[in-house]
Amino acid sequence: MEKRRKAAALKYKPQEDAAPKVVAKGSGWLADKILDVAKEHKVPLKQDTQLVEVLSAIDLNREIPPELYKAVAEILAFVYRMTKKAP
Repeated sequence: MEKRRKAAALKYKPQEDAAPKVVAKGSGWLADKILDVAKEHKVPLKQDTQLVEVLSAIDLNREIPPELYKAVAEILAFVYRMTKKAP
């Protein structure tokens, strides 16, 4: 049996936000739509099955809890490297 694809999207504005926020999450066709929009906007994608499970449990527009800071920091570092926005 094929496992349903899941996706979560984060938004983080260091000047405005204390921590990244979950702004989209879903499985199946909704996960595909999230991934399509990310690709459309050339957002680098990082596959992390365990992290997406945890992020999916967070309410939309809520900041991630401190326990996830390290894992999400690694994702943000990946995105910055891929988009060459690292300081």
